[in-house]
Amino acid sequence: MAAFTTRPEIRGTFGVVASTHWLASAAGMGVLERGGNAFDAAAAAGFVLQVVEPHLNGPAGEAPMLLWDRRCGAVEVICGQGVSPAGATIAAFRQLGLDLIPGTGLLAACVPGAFDAWMRLLLEHGTLRLADILAPALGYASQGYPVVPRIADAIETVRPLFETEWPSSAAIYLPGGNAPQPGRLFRNPVLAATYRRLLGEAEAASPERDGQIEAARRIWAEGFVAGAVDRFCRAETVMDSSGRRHRGLLTGEDMARWRASIEAPLALDYHGYTVCKCGPWTQGPALLQTLSLLDGVDLGAMDPTGPDFVHAVVESAKLAFADREAWYGDPDVVDVPMAELLSPGYARERRRLVGERASLELCPGAPGGRQPRLYGGPTGAALGTGEPTLAHRGAGEPTTAELRIDARGATIGDTCHLDVIDRWGNMVAATPSGGWLHSSPAIPELGFALGTRLQMFWLEEGLPLSLAPGRRPRSTLTPSFALKAGEPYLAFGTPGGDQQDQWSLLLFLHHVHHGMNLQEAIDCPAFHTEHMPSSFWPRAATPGLVVLEGRFPPATVDALRQRGHEVQLGEEWSEGRLSACAIERTPEGPVLKAAANPRGMQGYAVGR
Repeated sequence: MAAFTTRPEIRGTFGVVASTHWLASAAGMGVLERGGNAFDAAAAAGFVLQVVEPHLNGPAGEAPMLLWDRRCGAVEVICGQGVSPAGATIAAFRQLGLDLIPGTGLLAACVPGAFDAWMRLLLEHGTLRLADILAPALGYASQGYPVVPRIADAIETVRPLFETEWPSSAAIYLPGGNAPQPGRLFRNPVLAATYRRLLGEAEAASPERDGQIEAARRIWAEGFVAGAVDRFCRAETVMDSSGRRHRGLLTGEDMARWRASIEAPLALDYHGYTVCKCGPWTQGPALLQTLSLLDGVDLGAMDPTGPDFVHAVVESAKLAFADREAWYGDPDVVDVPMAELLSPGYARERRRLVGERASLELCPGAPGGRQPRLYGGPTGAALGTGEPTLAHRGAGEPTTAELRIDARGATIGDTCHLDVIDRWGNMVAATPSGGWLHSSPAIPELGFALGTRLQMFWLEEGLPLSLAPGRRPRSTLTPSFALKAGEPYLAFGTPGGDQQDQWSLLLFLHHVHHGMNLQEAIDCPAFHTEHMPSSFWPRAATPGLVVLEGRFPPATVDALRQRGHEVQLGEEWSEGRLSACAIERTPEGPVLKAAANPRGMQGYAVGR
């Protein structure tokens, strides 16, 4: 199959930025032009995404990050995933008559992680002052940004919920009773005021750059922001996807106790590359496990849109994600056998399970002889089959480019992603999400909503993902890095909930095995499986389901069905919103490359 691109692969020498919104990409590039480094640019772009994609992420969401600082010479992880509140116990939810944590509302809020993660990135690796970083986002919040159609669609869909149950959200997103119009400027003056106050208090606390950033962290976690969150969760009884009204569990004390941490990544060597992911508090290791299973398979000889390639990738992914369900959790409190799960011997043993027919079972392994245990809750919740109805969709990221929401706010929403490489070779990949405008009511004093990542947990004891206070949920947010010959090479990722590591895997495999450049790899027809339980309420699964973009050849569809796959054809451009940046080292010097997804009509790569 000849490679096809919708756009050129961006190439330059000064810097490159790719993200899921052109305004964020431009803001990041503007920071590079003004002398900032990749970390400054990533933070500025991240704050812009909170403003211009409020249906996809927000200030109280999460933001896992991978970075390479040339001064350190190693990949680092910044954990932008907050933990469960002190009051979040299984008993507390059982007393409310709940078997699953709701996908919307205040009960599902973890400690917000994104803000402190961006501050930690700036403090440890950035160079510019906080005012310079916040300036683009403040400008868009106060002066307005052009609304993309999906924002308007999302708000219009949840209009009844906002008008009858969440008036604080209606005050922001239905000014004068009207949803914002696509292409027209929209402002969030309350959010602008929040950031102005935070910046003013930080600058009053210290004349120094680092002192201001540290002050901003304290103000967020212990000052007026935490105070507003605490009061709202205590005072408001909020309708959520359970169909009932509940108060929140998150408190100011929970926020004060948490700060973003720095960790080493997990890594796997594969065909001359070292692929790096965040730990098992994300689903990221599933990509590494899938690569380990595929090692030794002659993928380069397979047509990237042929049935052999799709079958090999899907069946390997099913095994990796089965292990995700059985073993992944917060490694600070759960013994996750990652060394065994990523070992060559374990991959050889598991690879024997990949046959000619599609598997319809969820088959976790027994690393080191340990016996797996899966959630055994109500049928139709964790391991239920079939497509959930629109009224019961979870509050997670998308399985396709379509944004789907019901009138109670139950949704398959979306997420953001950004990648940056600067002229010095510093590199960042980050996947911000959570705190969507339809996740919970906007806090009136702050202008943004809390996240709902607590819904990742199970309300059953004894599982790696059992709810308990102070634990990180197993996030679906999962940026990716690849090193080449020990040097930083590729930063990439995508929105997409449970599909993120499937679509990111395809980009990497097409680039490594099929010789595609970044844009070709992104544009190549994509697919995913929904065989495993969803990470989002109501936790449905569809065993054997493979979703293909409509551009796949009919012969591939027929062949996959003959092998037992439940094939569903999507739209021609419906799978993922990938972006990527890379450094190619040539005899003449390093060349920076970038690409972004045409799907969704928002993502752009820029550079020079």
